[in-house]
Amino acid sequence: MGVAVSDWNLANAVSRLGALGVVSGTALAGVLARRLQAGDPAGTMRRALEKFPIPAVAERILARYHIPGGKPSEAPFKSVPVPGLQPGPALTELTVAANFVEVFLAKAGHNGLVGINLLEKIQLPTMASLYGAMLARVDYVLMGAGIPRAIPGLLDRLAAGEPAEQKIDVDGAQAGEEHTVRFDPAAFFEGAAPRLSRPLFLAIVASATLAMTLARKSSGHVDGFVVECELAGGHNAPPRGQMQLSAGGEPVYGPRDVPELAKIRDLGLPFWLAGSYASPEKLAEAQSLGAVGIQVGTAFAFCDESGIEPGLKRRMIQASRAGTARVFTDPAASPTGFPFKVADLPGTLSDPAVFAARDKICDLGYLRQPYRQPDGRVGYRCAAEPVEDYVRKGGNAADTVGRKCLCNGLMATAGLAQVHDGRPEPAIVTAGNEVVDLIRLLPNGDNRYAAADVLNYLQGTTA
Repeated sequence: MGVAVSDWNLANAVSRLGALGVVSGTALAGVLARRLQAGDPAGTMRRALEKFPIPAVAERILARYHIPGGKPSEAPFKSVPVPGLQPGPALTELTVAANFVEVFLAKAGHNGLVGINLLEKIQLPTMASLYGAMLARVDYVLMGAGIPRAIPGLLDRLAAGEPAEQKIDVDGAQAGEEHTVRFDPAAFFEGAAPRLSRPLFLAIVASATLAMTLARKSSGHVDGFVVECELAGGHNAPPRGQMQLSAGGEPVYGPRDVPELAKIRDLGLPFWLAGSYASPEKLAEAQSLGAVGIQVGTAFAFCDESGIEPGLKRRMIQASRAGTARVFTDPAASPTGFPFKVADLPGTLSDPAVFAARDKICDLGYLRQPYRQPDGRVGYRCAAEPVEDYVRKGGNAADTVGRKCLCNGLMATAGLAQVHDGRPEPAIVTAGNEVVDLIRLLPNGDNRYAAADVLNYLQGTTA
């Protein structure tokens, strides 16, 4: 669900209602820093930071980012260090604390289960993110957008308080070269690190082949799978084989892209189905196929408790009611190269005029790709950064065509838009195909609905 859409508030509401509430772990360091600079008017972030197990870390973060009363609306947010192979202490502290805060708040006041979702494609902050979530006793870790074979073993080591190293993919790395990010819980605590509960790990997959590979060849135990088809929002797995586009410019998926559920079922691990399954009929179908249940994204994304900026939420619901809602599976939007679903909404980056008018800038850096420079050092580039910068770093200019800055766009969707030269960054709204039918969730003709309405609908009950 992008950045801070499935936030602590939504996950808390879903967990209270008996389902598994999952927070998005993407870019949480930047999210926490901006919430604090916006004043943290309800004091929620500060109350959670008071529970962080290292008070000095929380104090440094507050001193660096909190602005009582909030920054002026026309002023830019203070920048956060960008992720790299050797993150400084300030970024590591902020990343650990931000993930702690999000999970802590999601778990507050109830005994339900809470998970965190991370992207394999965003490798550099992964271990600090995992550790922060584990300090807050996260119950599940979900990860897709890649092949997360190393994650189960990393969870084992972090839970034991042992140092852990994660191999980082570096474009152009030569044979024998290996690049890693290291995280040492004892060094972070400046002393003995606590032993933590190891959360269950669910890999997000789009094929039986990947599920079997992860079940048999991961660094530790895989506890289950979320099997996601191309109808789901956010990043989609690319079609198998050579990419082909429809007349409308979307990737064409075929029979080879339909997961072989029988083979996944034979692995003997629980699995959930995702991608336009949010209806009582599809839930029953999923369970008849052997699934424990379903993953619900789009239906929750536009409910009252989600983190989407309220004006965008209202406009998307109105478009669905009017029958004009549309989602485009954009093969070029994401710098990762994965197809990315973009909701068609005027005034956002889905509008060609808005996209063309935006000055390219890469100031968050979560989707930057590490690459080997001619002298052997590691540099960072992003296909959505200024074209001349990307080409200077050895990138192909053709790879920049149509690329959108998801980092800034998704921050704006959550109401945390950066301001450049007095202009806020435009939003980009991602949603699954079900966004065309949000009206099924609207009670009594309203133009808004709550998380409880979603679960009541799925369970065939009324509020």
